[in-house]
Amino acid sequence: MTSKWNYSTLSSEEQSYESRLSKRYAACPPISRLLVQRGITSVEEAEHFFHPSLKDLHDPFLMPDMDKAVARLNKAMGAKERIMVYGDYDVDGTTAVALVYRYLRNFYSNVEYYIPTRYDEGYGISKRSIDYAASQGVSLVIILDCGIKAIDEIDYARSLGIDFIICDHHVPDDRLPDAVAILNPKLEGSIYPCSHLSGCGVGYKFMQAFAISNGIPGAELEGMLDLVAVSIAADIVPMVDENRIMAYHGLRRLNSNPNLGLRAIIRICGLSGREITISDVIFKIGPRINASGRMQSGREAVDLLVARDSAEAHEKGKEIDRYNQDRKELDKRITEEANAILEARGEDCSDKKSIVIYNKDWHRGIIGIVASRLTELYYKPAVVLTLNN
Repeated sequence: MTSKWNYSTLSSEEQSYESRLSKRYAACPPISRLLVQRGITSVEEAEHFFHPSLKDLHDPFLMPDMDKAVARLNKAMGAKERIMVYGDYDVDGTTAVALVYRYLRNFYSNVEYYIPTRYDEGYGISKRSIDYAASQGVSLVIILDCGIKAIDEIDYARSLGIDFIICDHHVPDDRLPDAVAILNPKLEGSIYPCSHLSGCGVGYKFMQAFAISNGIPGAELEGMLDLVAVSIAADIVPMVDENRIMAYHGLRRLNSNPNLGLRAIIRICGLSGREITISDVIFKIGPRINASGRMQSGREAVDLLVARDSAEAHEKGKEIDRYNQDRKELDKRITEEANAILEARGEDCSDKKSIVIYNKDWHRGIIGIVASRLTELYYKPAVVLTLNN
């Protein structure tokens, strides 16, 4: 198999942009073409691209419902309501929960976090989690990286007196849940300039708005951009606009003074003493955080990311690294089994448009990775299935 390359040429309008930029970047002509291909058409935009500044982050109150979300959070804190920070079990969800929980914990103690289990509860909001929240006296749930399609679940929660603030970045359906506020840059009619935020990025913007409304300086929150950078890299959101700014400053934080949990993973990965790149996050840091949710419980990843003690963080980091080793072994075995099935059928995959393969015994948390492996091997879409209930 060989890769298929599509070479695109610049339009006449794009060539004019390239010509203007080449006057500024004459020392390296290909730079101008690359900038135009990335949608950057002026010297001003190029300078912002090369020198990302936190001053260029957008006003969080441009996001629909942000004022409602901040007002409800302020009301809950003023009335000493119990708040639950809830998120998905992947890297984006666990970093988002860690960021919001850690930030709120600086100002408020009546707050806890919850990560659903992949195998008992599945993705998103579960009835079990709502029942647990009700039993704990929770009256406000901040949900991160999921929830945009949880119509029935949020209706059930509201019947129990529990409000929801949804912080999501997935594409919504026509009908939205009956939440107090829905923060999602992809909402229809949204004027928010950056539609490609990660779930953790949406959580960051919520906390940014909360800080502005309460006159809190930004340094504490900016110090948590390492978590946002990890989410951006691991969730493969486009590295443009605000994502580029937050990833840039988050990487600087990762290389200078990361939080204790990330520092433990950096040490375990063998990255200490060298410059950490986005590739390191994608291939070394991210998979270890993800392994917790794949193999056991995503809550353990949050436990690591909110740890306050270095020794505790190191122990939790070692445990998560063991999950990652187990994940690698399962990944390798199941991929080999999948290939063996294809070979045993004696079929030449080159004339097939896709691959669909099934084994009832394959591990639920690994089949997505195996599908990616098959796509890499055969250069076509792959669906890998297993049995659940």
